[in-house]
Amino acid sequence: MDYDPATLFLGIVFSGIGFVAYRFGRRMELIPPVVLGIALMIFPWFVDRALWIFIIGSALTLLLWVFRE
Repeated sequence: MDYDPATLFLGIVFSGIGFVAYRFGRRMELIPPVVLGIALMIFPWFVDRALWIFIIGSALTLLLWVFRE
């Protein structure tokens, strides 16, 4: 694992976005925000490069915006 500051910062940022999406989806009873929120919270555990965390996190956040209801 690569624990440089950029990796940790991006992991915390995207996990925070995922947590907010998860809570919003649970409260509004919407499936896409719940699933994408869980994915945003979990994926930084499995990706160890800052660039890939940024790419995957941005894509999941974009999907969260596309599938809003």
